[in-house]
Amino acid sequence: MSGLQILAFLGGVAGLGATIGATVSNEWRATSRASSVITATWVLQGLWNNCAGNAIGSLHCRPHHTILQLEGYLIACRALMISAVILGFFGSIFALVGMKCTKIGGSDKNKARIACFAGVHFILSGLCSLSSCSIYAHRITSEFFDPMFIAQKYELGAALFIGWGGSVLCILGGTMLCFSIAGSFTSSKREVNYIYRGAASHSRISSYPKGQAKSVNQRLTPDNSTSSRIQHFDKNVYV
Repeated sequence: MSGLQILAFLGGVAGLGATIGATVSNEWRATSRASSVITATWVLQGLWNNCAGNAIGSLHCRPHHTILQLEGYLIACRALMISAVILGFFGSIFALVGMKCTKIGGSDKNKARIACFAGVHFILSGLCSLSSCSIYAHRITSEFFDPMFIAQKYELGAALFIGWGGSVLCILGGTMLCFSIAGSFTSSKREVNYIYRGAASHSRISSYPKGQAKSVNQRLTPDNSTSSRIQHFDKNVYV
């Protein structure tokens, strides 16, 4: 199970990196060049900046100087992506503590709980990122295919695909972390039962005095127990 946990951790960290890259990217949407005559210039928009570039290679970006005048879907996407990054970060920390290959976190049962908690963080991070990218993409496609929309139309940017990929990795990593702890509780129960039975048998044997230890051991063997029964039966016959 430790190999599965390592694979899940790598998937979650890779998903977190993709989520961070999508959050800070300025290519959430780009101007559509399908019906444009001039293709030497284009406009890129992200969650934080509006950028304009040309074929020469120059790129000029202007941040959104206001928050209250932003559209509602853009504010929601910002909040979801920030939440995804925070959840993924704490999920990575908890996963390091909860994995079996690390020496921190306490017993195997406690480490299993921490690993499951990390898996839940990764899953929530992936869902937040997936929701944010889907909301933004729905806004782009609805404007693009609306015949009554006469303003500048945009297409899906590269950051959306990066965000979708990162969300899938986070969800898969979190799911594998949650499933990797299935054998931890079973093994801990078996270990507890084994220790309890051993302690009970030890206490039963050690309760006898030292002088009677040899006779007790002889009574436990099947041959001695059979001979004692025969002797007891003979005494009853003579009586």
